[in-house]
Amino acid sequence: MNLRKHVSLNINVRGVEPSATLAINERCKLLESQGVRVRNLGLGQSPFPVPTPVVNALRLYAHEKDYLPVRGLPALKEAVADFHRKKDGVSASPENVIVGPGSKELMFLLQLVYYGEIIVPTPAWVSYVPQAQILGKRVRLLHTTFDEKWHINSERLARFLEMERDVYRPRILVLNYPGNPDGVTYTSSELEEIARVAREYEVVLLSDEIYGQLHHRGEHVSVARFYPEGTIISSGLSKWCGAGGWRLGTFTFPPDLDWLLEAMATVASETYTSVSAPIQFAAVHAFRGGIAMERYLWHARRILSALGSEFYEIASNAGIRVHAPEGGFYLFLDFSPMAESLARRGIRDGETLCERLLAERGVAILPGSAFGRPDSELSARVAYVNFDGSNALAASETIPLHQSLPEDFISTICPETIGAAQDIAAWLNEEE
Repeated sequence: MNLRKHVSLNINVRGVEPSATLAINERCKLLESQGVRVRNLGLGQSPFPVPTPVVNALRLYAHEKDYLPVRGLPALKEAVADFHRKKDGVSASPENVIVGPGSKELMFLLQLVYYGEIIVPTPAWVSYVPQAQILGKRVRLLHTTFDEKWHINSERLARFLEMERDVYRPRILVLNYPGNPDGVTYTSSELEEIARVAREYEVVLLSDEIYGQLHHRGEHVSVARFYPEGTIISSGLSKWCGAGGWRLGTFTFPPDLDWLLEAMATVASETYTSVSAPIQFAAVHAFRGGIAMERYLWHARRILSALGSEFYEIASNAGIRVHAPEGGFYLFLDFSPMAESLARRGIRDGETLCERLLAERGVAILPGSAFGRPDSELSARVAYVNFDGSNALAASETIPLHQSLPEDFISTICPETIGAAQDIAAWLNEEE
């Protein structure tokens, strides 16, 4: 069959590459199958097991086979709303919750039904912009800097929005914190000021708080506290519950945006229908929490905080500019201080840097260009999750939470991750 492929493909998907995080993971697995040793710091998947009470619930409800309501199991919507009421101090209602097969799918549906442009601060998670491109949406990037701690601030945001104030434009601003790929977060005062500007310019906030419960001090604050009428909170099971492969995400809307929720539910009914029934029943137990869930989270936070801090120290001592992590499990590395020495080795951009590091040291990280940064920028993301999360949790549980982890805990429990950090530092010091 002689199809004219170049004209038969939707123009919006031409040139769109596979997700960088998934692609690097598959590439690492291929190299490993060929006998190559790889330290994979590319895919941001939680290393920790799904909490035992949630796994037990999945077993209990494995027989559930009926289609569930498009918006989600009523008990789960109630649990999600209660979760945000208790954890985030916001007025969430079950009727304003929608459950989808991962927050990624819900973000895609939101962009599909929303008639307006998407504003994305960079560095940004890899899929925000490609999703908009696939849908033919207008995307405006708001580049941040290392000195700004990779944050937007209210003054810059106001200037950015003021440029088109004469004509009303429907806009969604995406916030993600603790951040992927930077591992830093916003203070309450910063969020309050961003909320003030968003309200003034009638901008909808999509607040991606999937890493909120992995704030290293357990002090996550939702911007919905300050802009409840215009904020959509995105969450799910993948990061704080270690259940990425379960594919369950949630959006919690304010009543004023129920029209968006209704449109998303309509499209959902014509696409994925509903999320797997056993997964939804099990997720009720995750969002309801309890003592076991809280202990799980505090041990995970303690491990990630200690590991991230040690990786940060190694990177900083090697001359890399990087901010200390505050949540999640990422660091965004700025290699610009060694631009001259890297150029002498033929490395002038992040993509080349990552390719050479993988080829010469077997360490896989992703270039900043995958996260919306300029192609010429010498930046890259590290996902410090290549360790045995089950073993780490078991070891942490032998040490009371009010005590600090022993000095040798991370080097003993997470040797591959620390080894990768040391490999990066040693590689940077090699002679050209």
